[in-house]
Amino acid sequence: MADLDALRARWAGALEGVRGPGGGPDPAPYADNLLARWQEPQRHYHTLTHLTAVLDHVDALQAYADDPDLVRLAAWFHDAVYLPDRSENEERSARLAERALPEAGVSRAGTAEVARLVRLTVGHDPADDDRNGQVLCDADLAILAAPPSAYAAYAAGVREEYGFVPNDAFHEGRSAILRQLLALPRLFRTPLGQAAWETTARYNLAAELDMLSD
Repeated sequence: MADLDALRARWAGALEGVRGPGGGPDPAPYADNLLARWQEPQRHYHTLTHLTAVLDHVDALQAYADDPDLVRLAAWFHDAVYLPDRSENEERSARLAERALPEAGVSRAGTAEVARLVRLTVGHDPADDDRNGQVLCDADLAILAAPPSAYAAYAAGVREEYGFVPNDAFHEGRSAILRQLLALPRLFRTPLGQAAWETTARYNLAAELDMLSD
């Protein structure tokens, strides 16, 4: 079970790191709105557990980011809008950030960077000089390098979110995503991600693909 008070504190810390303490309205209502979104009933993988894991991985990778707190805010927003039967979730999440963050006291430039990072999670393909993007994408994909039981739970959660899709269609679509990921020259872009997660992630992806192909 996620620790809601700890998550509220993490949100406030990231927001105040960007705007400065007392640089805008109370962070709490914004945290509560986002926490409610992350607890919606259609979510089985894209839950508070995933949000917490992404924030933890951003913390582990923060030395590689130019603006770690902006990356943390992007982690909060990156799946804030999530409807499995819709294809524009990242865009809608970015637009939510563009509406909420200026009101919360974040500068125009900071807001634009958060929205850009959220949109980057569509393809997880940051540029070689995009340090913030590399950290967010690596943090979001770190689940791919999880131990077998955790990876299996992740895959089962994704399947549950797409429960409305027949098995054959799901296997075809999921297999295409796995092949797309495996075709990337590198899944992870930060030095830590490449060293610690790349090999295991590729093993997990290939194993899932083999299972779906049976």
